[in-house]
Amino acid sequence: MKYFITLIVAVILIGGFLIYRGIYYPIEPGSEETVIFLVKKGEGAKEISINLKEQGLIRYSSLFRAYALIEDKAEELKAGEYELSPSMNIPEIVDKLASGDRIKKIITIIEGWTAKDIANYLEVEELNSDLEGYLFPDTYEISPEDEIEEIIEKMLANFDKKLTLELREEIASQEKTIHEIVIMASLIEKEVRIFEDKKIVSGILWKRIESNMPLQVDATITYITGRKSTEILQEELDIDSPYNTYKYKGLPFGPICNPGMESILAAIYFEDSEYWFYLSTPEGETIFSKTLKEHSEARKKYLK
Repeated sequence: MKYFITLIVAVILIGGFLIYRGIYYPIEPGSEETVIFLVKKGEGAKEISINLKEQGLIRYSSLFRAYALIEDKAEELKAGEYELSPSMNIPEIVDKLASGDRIKKIITIIEGWTAKDIANYLEVEELNSDLEGYLFPDTYEISPEDEIEEIIEKMLANFDKKLTLELREEIASQEKTIHEIVIMASLIEKEVRIFEDKKIVSGILWKRIESNMPLQVDATITYITGRKSTEILQEELDIDSPYNTYKYKGLPFGPICNPGMESILAAIYFEDSEYWFYLSTPEGETIFSKTLKEHSEARKKYLK
């Protein structure tokens, strides 16, 4: 009987030691090796523990599950890519997966990019054309496993955040819609570089609309054709498109790019002037003219 009790105690002690070692003792203490570990969406503690064992990060998958359950973290393990190491024990791995301390990826959407440009950058086939103008240019931190819909949602949410209540009230006071402002901002983004010039160009374009003059914005033609050249061909001016501001008066059908904050502000807080015409030099300088004659002379001088 005494021998049996001794045996039971020994088994318990050995079992306890193995459990303790399996949970708290890393596979390779002091190792500097790192492993990229992926938790797929929908995976639970069972699938995660099996994958951890297969990648040589833990000894026993059952101990991982047991520890996660005891610590009430089994339901908190988040999908994503994680940088793990064989020098980490189970509590450290569980804490990392539960905290969502995932590998992050930084993407930067450039002001003036079209939805097509963004689709190419994100390596997706295409984006809904209705998103044009509202994919706010900025730097975003995303997770590698994020779906394109989640990334787009971040851009749209950022747009809503940037367009503050004060700006919305100012737009409403001018009896304009947000969509009209975004369209105007997209034209300005493609046409002018400097903020002060953007405000003057905005004033010119709004004035042309009020005077029932065609906007004649070259950037709308290149949006139609997809050509990167700033040179507009004569036959392109006759393209029958609701984006052709040479053929149709008023704002084009929709935004021609995704404008940055400066262009949006310029579209809202435009500057009145005596100018009716403008052009951009190859160096990016904006030349303003009061009359068509002055504008024609400027074209000969700066756009040789």
